[in-house]
Amino acid sequence: MIENLIHIVEALIFASDEPIDNQTLAGIIKSVTREEDIEKIASEIEQAINDLNAFYHSNQSAFKIIRIAKGYMFATQPEFSKFVGFMNTERRKKRLSQAALETLAIIAYKQPITKPEIEKIRGVGAEYILSTLLEKNLICIKGRAETVGRPLLYTTTDEFLHYFGIGDISELPKPREIDEIMNDEEFLEQRRKILMNVLEDELENEEYNSEPGEHGSEIIHQLTDEKSDDESSIE
Repeated sequence: MIENLIHIVEALIFASDEPIDNQTLAGIIKSVTREEDIEKIASEIEQAINDLNAFYHSNQSAFKIIRIAKGYMFATQPEFSKFVGFMNTERRKKRLSQAALETLAIIAYKQPITKPEIEKIRGVGAEYILSTLLEKNLICIKGRAETVGRPLLYTTTDEFLHYFGIGDISELPKPREIDEIMNDEEFLEQRRKILMNVLEDELENEEYNSEPGEHGSEIIHQLTDEKSDDESSIE
C-alpha cells in the first residue's frame, strides 16, 4: 500500500469542491507517486474510504464521506443538517423557482425528452426555463429525436444528482412512493417553509411566465399516471 494513502485520500476529498470519483483519485495518486498499477490504487482507495468512515464513526465525528453523483465528498451527519441548513444562506440564492423545479422534474422522470414534449405537459413555453437549467448545468443536450424537425433531447446531469443529494437517477422516488412522501408530517412542514420562501422570491422577482405552482398538481398527476401505466405494461 502507498504510504499515508488514507491521509492522501482524505486530503483530496476534503480539498475538492465537487464530488471526486475513484478513477480521478487514483489518477492523481498515480501521477504523484508513479505507482503503475492503477487498478490496485483504485481498490486501496475504496478500502481507505471505508477505514476513514469507520474512524469517523468510532470518534463520533460530525461528518463522514458519502458517495454522491458517482463520486465522493464530505457531508455532515443528518442530525446536524438543520444547523448547517440555517447557516447556508448561499443556498437560497441558488434555489430554483417553482417553474424550474416542475420542468426539472419532468426531464428527470421522462428523459430523454424534447422541448415540445415538456411544453405539452406543462402547458406553457419552456425555452427560458430550459436555458436557465442549462446555464446551471442541471440538464444537458443529448442528441436529437428521430421525429419531425429533429428537436433536441434533454437529460439531467451529474450536477443534478449533486444538487439534490442523490447518487444515481434510480434513487428518485417511484410514483407509488409519492403519496407516502406527500403525507409525511415532516415533509409537509418543510414544504410549507419552501413555498413561503418561493412566494417571497417571486414577489421580489416576477421573471417567470406562470403563477407559482399553477401547473404543479397537474404535472405530478401526469407523471405518476404515465409511470403507473408504464409499470403496468411491464407487468
